[in-house]
Amino acid sequence: MAKKKSKREYVWLECKECASRNYRTNVSVASGTPKLQLKKFCKNERKHTVHKIRRK
Repeated sequence: MAKKKSKREYVWLECKECASRNYRTNVSVASGTPKLQLKKFCKNERKHTVHKIRRK
């Protein structure tokens, strides 16, 4: 049997302030999925900042 395709994709979370890619997570690639924005800790800024999705 053939392996079915995954509907999830690995992406990086990039800090909006310093533009460093700190976290890697998987998200659903279904159409109409809203853009993910999370407030995570940035080790370069040493505070919690908003992180957005960046695909490689």
